[in-house]
Amino acid sequence: MLVLVLGGMIGRTEIYAIDPTDTFYGTGALGNVTTGFDDSAFGYYALSFNTTGYGNTASGVFALRFNTTGNYNTASGVGTLEFNNIGNYNTASGASALFNNTGSFNTASGASALYANTTGVYNTASGASALSSNTGSFNTASGASALYANTTGAYNTATGFAALGYNTTGSFNTADGLFALENNTTGSNNVAIGTSAGTNLTTGSGNIDIGNAGVAAESNTIRIGASQSRAFVAGVRNAVVPGGAAVYAAANGQLGTNPSSERFKHEISDMGERSEGILALRPVSFRSQKELDANQVAQFGLLAEEVAKVDPDLVVRDEKGELYSVRYEAVNAMLLNEFLKEHRTVQEQEAIIAHLKSAVSKQEATAAQQQKQIEALTAGLHKVSAQLEMSKAAPETVLNNH
Repeated sequence: MLVLVLGGMIGRTEIYAIDPTDTFYGTGALGNVTTGFDDSAFGYYALSFNTTGYGNTASGVFALRFNTTGNYNTASGVGTLEFNNIGNYNTASGASALFNNTGSFNTASGASALYANTTGVYNTASGASALSSNTGSFNTASGASALYANTTGAYNTATGFAALGYNTTGSFNTADGLFALENNTTGSNNVAIGTSAGTNLTTGSGNIDIGNAGVAAESNTIRIGASQSRAFVAGVRNAVVPGGAAVYAAANGQLGTNPSSERFKHEISDMGERSEGILALRPVSFRSQKELDANQVAQFGLLAEEVAKVDPDLVVRDEKGELYSVRYEAVNAMLLNEFLKEHRTVQEQEAIIAHLKSAVSKQEATAAQQQKQIEALTAGLHKVSAQLEMSKAAPETVLNNH
């Protein structure tokens, strides 16, 4: 049907061939509609090039201006979805939101939100310039300039002003907080929670930064907190881990274990005499300062200052290089070495004593045998002497009788 519409220009009459279900108002609005239906256009050249698209709503100057076959789009604001032509199910609210879009299932709320998006789908941008440069898909940005520079990155979630602001091709990132992961560009699978969390990360992947700015280009690292002086973690004290490894804290705050497998070591050699220095250590009893231990529990150990004088490798220093603690596990290893040395000495002495005892036993046996031999010889001598005495006395008796 032909409908007569008075446009915005005084004295100008325009004629459009439109469906009765279409609603429009403004110069050039729905200017090229042929078979489209259920379209609504309000504003200067809103939906002006639409041909077969249907179910679209455009409110604002140039809103959905170049749409031709796209369906079920909603544009509210100057230039919103202006260059969308074939995209479907998009919602744009704010000047120039989804300005260049041709993709589908996108939602943009805020001036220039998803401005450069063309083929990206299933993106949600809320805030001025959020996902402004995006062409990727399945991204969610909430906050002004959130995911601002993202181009082909996908499956990113940014909440907060400038969160993931410089991300370009990184994917599967989650940033929650003002400036969170702001400088990440190509890194993926990062999680940042808190103001400026992960803001130092650039290209690293697989990081989790909670309340910590992170370190540029690092990967597969967890950083929690930055200036805290105490940590309380539930579920640790009463949790039994049979055969588990002890956890140590390095001077820079890094947590880890101290593996003992040979595959982690090199330049392996016997400790030898190295451990003799621990014999000069002075075990002490003490109580920690009240700010460290309010209960003032009696403790026992060594003083790092004294240990350092004996062996500098047995102490731990803090991030400032100051003495902090003692490597008790190393001291224990040295004690074991000294024990084994003493044990070997005792074994050697016991072997010598056993040998001496054996020799003495043999000597005693020999002496006993010799004593018996002497006694036998003595007894024999006594018999011989007696016989000699008897032989001497016999002639005298015969002579006397004679």
